Amino acid sequence: MTTIGGLVFLLAMVFGGYMIAGGKFGIILKSLPYEMMMIGGAAIGAFVMGNSMHSVKHTLGGFGKIIKGERFHKHEYVDLLSLLYWFVRLAQTKGAMALEAHIEKPSESPAFQKFPKIMADKIALAMICDYLRMVGMNADDPHQIEDIMSKELKKVREEEMHVAHTFQTTADALPALGIVAAVLGVIKTMASIDSPPAVLGGMIGGALVGTFLGILLAYGVMGPMATRLNGVILEDCKYYEVIRAVLVAHLHGNAPQVAVEAGRKTAPTHSMPSFAELEEALQNLQIG
Repeated sequence: MTTIGGLVFLLAMVFGGYMIAGGKFGIILKSLPYEMMMIGGAAIGAFVMGNSMHSVKHTLGGFGKIIKGERFHKHEYVDLLSLLYWFVRLAQTKGAMALEAHIEKPSESPAFQKFPKIMADKIALAMICDYLRMVGMNADDPHQIEDIMSKELKKVREEEMHVAHTFQTTADALPALGIVAAVLGVIKTMASIDSPPAVLGGMIGGALVGTFLGILLAYGVMGPMATRLNGVILEDCKYYEVIRAVLVAHLHGNAPQVAVEAGRKTAPTHSMPSFAELEEALQNLQIG
């Protein structure tokens, strides 16, 4: 909601200041549809040209992330740490083979059913199941597992960041596309050079609307949206870092309580549950 609020405030200040200064909206409103068609259409066309259909669909989902913000908050981190604690404790007390029933069919696992949001997250579910499966296959070298997990997390982060980079690339192109629209307006004006000054003034003003829109959309809309999306993606990726931290700590031979503490410390500061909050959640944990 802060993104929408910021956008409304931005538009109110820009156009409010223009109106207070005595500006007239007539020329802007008259030119706006055509200039938006040229600038917006060119930006969309360039975006489609430079990306695969998968990237196009992925980018459209970025708008939802910008509006909704970070997906994971303190209670999601408590749930994740609770589930991981249960798994590493089970592996420590009953052996890695005891995990098989849960990781092979997570939809039937009472542990995963206890936390439906984790089960609905394809990345988190795959990471937990895949790496616990590797543990069951005696791939118990913590350094090797950590290296593999780090590479996967890097891949996930880069794939998600592609959307933010696309937003920023579009923002960088918009001022130039605004100039393209403005030049077309000047060409149109020059073709009517024998018109009265009042008519020519209106046509030149309409051409300048293109430059104005290109700059406003670039630095006032798309640029901030790219920055916001970049922050949301980096924040969400820390959720998966918690999985890595807990499983690696477990493979190093630490007790379950120590392993989840390592994961808790990896969570973002403002979403990190306190030691007491996590301890209470673990004491009240009931699965099966």
